[in-house]
Amino acid sequence: MSEMINNREYRQKVLKEIIKELHGGKAVDDVKAKFEELIKGISTAEISEMEAALIAEGMPVEEIQRLCDVHAKVFKGSIEEIHRPKKPEDIPGHPVHTFIKENKAVSELMEDIQKDIDSYKSDASKKNAKKVFNGFEMLQEIDKHYLRKENLLFPYLEKYGITAPPKVMWSVDDEIRGELKAVIEILKSDSFEKEQLIEKAELTLNRVKEMIFKEENILFPLALDTLTEDEWLKIQQESKDFGYTLIKPKDKWKPERVDVEGKMLDEGEEPSNDGYIEFDAGFMSPEEINAMLNTVPFDMTFVDKDGAVKYFTMGKDRIFPRPKTVIGRQVKNCHPPASVHVVEKIVEDFKSGKKDHEDFWINMGPRYVLIRYYAVRNSKGDYLGTLEVTQDIKPIQDITGEKRLVSE
Repeated sequence: MSEMINNREYRQKVLKEIIKELHGGKAVDDVKAKFEELIKGISTAEISEMEAALIAEGMPVEEIQRLCDVHAKVFKGSIEEIHRPKKPEDIPGHPVHTFIKENKAVSELMEDIQKDIDSYKSDASKKNAKKVFNGFEMLQEIDKHYLRKENLLFPYLEKYGITAPPKVMWSVDDEIRGELKAVIEILKSDSFEKEQLIEKAELTLNRVKEMIFKEENILFPLALDTLTEDEWLKIQQESKDFGYTLIKPKDKWKPERVDVEGKMLDEGEEPSNDGYIEFDAGFMSPEEINAMLNTVPFDMTFVDKDGAVKYFTMGKDRIFPRPKTVIGRQVKNCHPPASVHVVEKIVEDFKSGKKDHEDFWINMGPRYVLIRYYAVRNSKGDYLGTLEVTQDIKPIQDITGEKRLVSE
């Protein structure tokens, strides 16, 4: 046992050295051999544990992110085949099969975009620039793929203590989103440098390709070794709330065994609870409460005093998608790393009593979204949690005059 601990301590020490070398400017190829020797004989799960330990020690996620490229270089062409009786990723409808199918469609789209970029290189006409623009607009569909990964897959990995890969990948996903948007903004402008567009467009395509490789050779194998069939089933059931990238899955995956734990309610099935719940002013049945909260013209999410997501409304037209897998998840893990500090500051101010609410408003396409946070306290003033209320206020801003009659 002591030998294993010493080995882990040694590996941890070497991993820190590699990160410092990358931070100091060393190229990925320069540290590849050192990293390859370090991970010989250990699983991707153990690598993940080492990275998580470094984050727990205070190392910034951005530093761990530098290892992603080293992972890819080392693993490319050298991943050992994992012999399963029937690989879940080969079964149509399984979430990983769907992720990989999307990646294939994205790769094919990027090949077409590269051809359009090559045409633009030799003929920088508006027609060829328009083709590149159309391709990148389609490529923005990858956001749905990333949202499912971040909101459905990552929570389960975190449940098993695998936190480093999700944090790192979410940061990279956000960078790719920003780069896609930047290319489109360049193409929308009245004038731009030909070289600037080509360089930015090809860099962005390369970032997407790298992420595809990291998903299929690092993330998905790790997840397949970690998650249960029940958890994959729940991910599949929640996926439709986010949509898919460039494909429409037709098959539904079912676990091989019959007795699936954690059975979810079928569509239209109601929870069996006939008792009434008494409030300060009145009483309602669980069915009435659930239906009423899902009818209010805004989205609500409640996070308890310990930072766990406990509840959210499920109205017909949610502004931000919310999968049921966020229930029980720490709220700090439900936001992109770049904005976590904002969430933590709000909660800190609510807990201390410094503030009772905080408001934000943003433009989201045709919507003008008001996001309000409220400290929830009991009659004694004790902090119980935070309520987030989100509403599209554009229709309200457009109201003029008076309306006194019932609509036809």
